[in-house]
Amino acid sequence: MNQVHPAARLAVLGGVAALLYGLAGCSNTPGDLKSLAKGAMAQLKVSGHPAAAPPTPFGDATGKPHTLAEFKGKVAVVNVWANWCAPCKAEIPSLAKLATAYAGKPVAIVPISVGKGEDETAGHAFIDRNPPLTFYTEPTYSLTYAFKPVVQDMPTTIIYDRKGVERARLAGGADWSGPDAKAVVDALLAEK
Repeated sequence: MNQVHPAARLAVLGGVAALLYGLAGCSNTPGDLKSLAKGAMAQLKVSGHPAAAPPTPFGDATGKPHTLAEFKGKVAVVNVWANWCAPCKAEIPSLAKLATAYAGKPVAIVPISVGKGEDETAGHAFIDRNPPLTFYTEPTYSLTYAFKPVVQDMPTTIIYDRKGVERARLAGGADWSGPDAKAVVDALLAEK
């Protein structure tokens, strides 16, 4: 009669445990964003009619024009905010932490300020105090009206997949530094 050596039995049990742990970590199928609308992401609304990012230009700190199409190939977390908006300023540091967590990965955190004049200047200084974020500005509000649906609340964060298609948005402030936000980004990164 063959007996299984205790070390072999432990190796098999360890392998089964590792497999079960891996399956538990992958319980959310790629693209299943509705199940991730919980905790800090409870207000996340999955786009019913995913659309491409609008072509409306916005500028960087030097005035160079950009469009959201530049971020195609990355999961883009686009935050429309203003320096005069207290909830906007409260969430910017958590967006900076999210950017740091995904450094070197195909993820772009894109805060776009809609302030003008002194608000734009103060917004630029505020973003500079929250590295590694880059300051972007669109003071005419054209971009807010180009999103479909129109951005009405400050802040609003719109999340695009790597194909440049809107997949979800969250109106109002949120904590983007924790596991709930990372689960959303990770789900989109897992898509092929």
